[in-house]
Amino acid sequence: MTEIQALKTGTTTVGIVCKDGVILAAEKKSTMGYLIASKESEKIYEVDETIGLTIAGAAGDAQALVRYLKAELKLFKIQNQKPLTVKGAATLLSNILQGGRWSYVPYMVQLILGGVDAKGPVVYPMDALGAYDEERKFFSTGSGSPYALGVLEDSYKLNITTDEAAKLAVRAIKAAIERDIGSGGKGIDIMIIKSDGIKKVKGDDLDS
Repeated sequence: MTEIQALKTGTTTVGIVCKDGVILAAEKKSTMGYLIASKESEKIYEVDETIGLTIAGAAGDAQALVRYLKAELKLFKIQNQKPLTVKGAATLLSNILQGGRWSYVPYMVQLILGGVDAKGPVVYPMDALGAYDEERKFFSTGSGSPYALGVLEDSYKLNITTDEAAKLAVRAIKAAIERDIGSGGKGIDIMIIKSDGIKKVKGDDLDS
């Protein structure tokens, strides 16, 4: 991990459970203190065919976790001839993070794991030590999360569709960008996860 990777911080990410899938969304800015390190950072990753992960915190730690999780999920699929469930992936990631607490410095991250399996759509917000909550219908992480959560609290509804939730996620992140110095960059990334796979779109491409 380089010093630059270790110090990149400042983020707003969102995860929303929908009746037909899961929406993950994030803006693109990463910062090192008052320096904008990048305006085009990737903060949402596909880790399996119907599972995605948002990252916030130390970029080097987060990217290492993405590689680790992708490899473990692929190995499980080869050995068992079927994919791991979303809850299984969350438990695996939780164990990895919990194991990191015994090192000199634990993984400095805040994550949202989201996906769809036979039990339906679900999101798992996860802290740096691996604690997660499976009862959440929506969540936001990063420095802009208080602003995004206000929008989500106000407008989320049960049985929301992925089309509606994608637009809500954009609204939430735009609210964070307006007030949070660590959020911004060139556009908003949206990951739409359904039982038949993952689609990535840009927030600007959504109909208003």
